[in-house]
Amino acid sequence: MQLSVIIVDDDVAFCDALSRAFKKRNYLTCVVNNFSELEALDDLQDIQYGVVDLRLGAESGLNAIKLLLQKNPEIKIVMLTAYASIATTVEAMKLGAVNYLTKPASVQDIIDKLQDCVAEIKAPIEETPLSVKRLEWEHLQKVLLENDGNISAAARALNMHRRTLQRKLQKYPVKR
Repeated sequence: MQLSVIIVDDDVAFCDALSRAFKKRNYLTCVVNNFSELEALDDLQDIQYGVVDLRLGAESGLNAIKLLLQKNPEIKIVMLTAYASIATTVEAMKLGAVNYLTKPASVQDIIDKLQDCVAEIKAPIEETPLSVKRLEWEHLQKVLLENDGNISAAARALNMHRRTLQRKLQKYPVKR
């Protein structure tokens, strides 16, 4: 049986490149660029693996994980994002993702994580604490997740103007 993968990401160019890379490794691929396209798919029973981006335009990739697992409880999913945070990593794993990678990640890294099928996060314990900017970014992500991705509700919970929160969320996270 040939292995198959569904790629759920709103970046069309990235999807095309990732799909070609999987095809070179003899995978059947299915590419979905938004949540409504994913909802419209009926037959996902034969797909073994999924690669899901955290941000799907206005939708969250966390919802895509839920939907994929409802349609195919056996699928192994890796969450892939440029906006990694502890809160979203934990939530993705709770929802059933087998692993979580930050972009950029090589195709081989993605395949290794998909076939690993062991839900573990390999993060070395750091001697130095996170910077204040990184802690702030993590907190903003946690509050946003608690408010189901609603920026206005998260801004109210943070006692912050909505546009200020949007501006802070658009920035890539500080490394440490």
